[in-house]
Amino acid sequence: MRILVLFLLIGSSIVACKSLKTDGGIGAQSIPLIGNATVMVFEKEHLYFDMELKESKIEGEPFSRIDAGRILLKKVQLPKYSKAVQVKLTVRLSSAGDPWDKTGSLFIIPKSGFNFLEDEQNFNALFPDEKPELSSTYPAISPYNGYKPAIELMRFFTPFGAGHFSNTKKAEKYKPVYIPKWENEVVWERDVTSLVSELEEEVYIGAFIDTWTKEGYQISVTLDYLESEIENHFKKETEVIPLLNTVRYIGPQRLFDGFAYEDINLTFELPEKFKKATLHYTVSGHGGHKDGDEFVKKNNIIKINNDTVFQKTPWRDDCASFRRFNPSSGVWTEKRTAMYYDMDTGKKIEKEIEEIIASSDYSRSNWCPGSYVEPEVIDIGHLSSGKHSISISIPEAQEEAEKKFNHWNVSAYIVLEK
Repeated sequence: MRILVLFLLIGSSIVACKSLKTDGGIGAQSIPLIGNATVMVFEKEHLYFDMELKESKIEGEPFSRIDAGRILLKKVQLPKYSKAVQVKLTVRLSSAGDPWDKTGSLFIIPKSGFNFLEDEQNFNALFPDEKPELSSTYPAISPYNGYKPAIELMRFFTPFGAGHFSNTKKAEKYKPVYIPKWENEVVWERDVTSLVSELEEEVYIGAFIDTWTKEGYQISVTLDYLESEIENHFKKETEVIPLLNTVRYIGPQRLFDGFAYEDINLTFELPEKFKKATLHYTVSGHGGHKDGDEFVKKNNIIKINNDTVFQKTPWRDDCASFRRFNPSSGVWTEKRTAMYYDMDTGKKIEKEIEEIIASSDYSRSNWCPGSYVEPEVIDIGHLSSGKHSISISIPEAQEEAEKKFNHWNVSAYIVLEK
């Protein structure tokens, strides 16, 4: 028997469904079938910054604009599966006039926490000064009194001007010989199946870009659900434990320069029974000068119960591979000695040349303009049930955040398979 189910999602639109077969046989436990689905969360929405934007709700828009428009926050109704399901996130982004590389974050508000983004006016009341020192200095980054930090679906970085600046005469003059054309958008895909317990039924999904222009960006976000066709293939029972998110989403928060002064120390609790536990850690370094935390390698250390479980220097040295997405990147020339083949003489010739290099080409602390950051996944399944301590340290992080804007965007959560 084939069942075709058509979803009607409040605040979203399902644009694809699939028929599946269910004939488990005598004595087999029946699993309700839903079918494959694609949920359009944001469709070519204009995300921008406007100090004159006083209302969070604009007539005709199914979402709120928060922090002068730099956050789009939408309540979405998502399908809930009994069978095993794979969930894929797709983000499409283009510049609508902002020429810069900016931090972006696609996130969900944990179901069991409260939504501080929709109560920005009462932010200080939600996070009073008498709470623990870390949360007081950097509010809303860690669990406190029923609050849980936002869970990142994807940390991304806008390219320099892909879209708005891709087809200008000026951009054509900056195009390197090794790319055929400037791209009009960047597309990222990521498997987010591990977060399926937070991606079902009613959930708040937000898109943040640290833009300061009225032109901003155009963004589309979809979630694709692929249901298993294997008979009686039940979905794994999972739980997500949010631990940390230092991304500065709204005005009352601040750039996280805390690693320059001390480690982050938190506690978490594991249930009595679980099959698997993984720590998901996303990190990117930032700084407003050439010797800042954006451009200098810094070691990251994570300890649980004082035992080191992760030690790595997060770094991207392939940023030049994203050149086709960065038409408005600043460029200059550098002299170097090059070897080339002379077609006339048939000889190899060595000479000094001036070569164009773009800002987007330079290596960075775990990101490139036009890329997203893949989380580090750390197995912590050896831990027993009960309370545990976790510390995150970047001992070489630099100070002078107020002058040079050195800071680190770090988010972390635990996924339990029960």
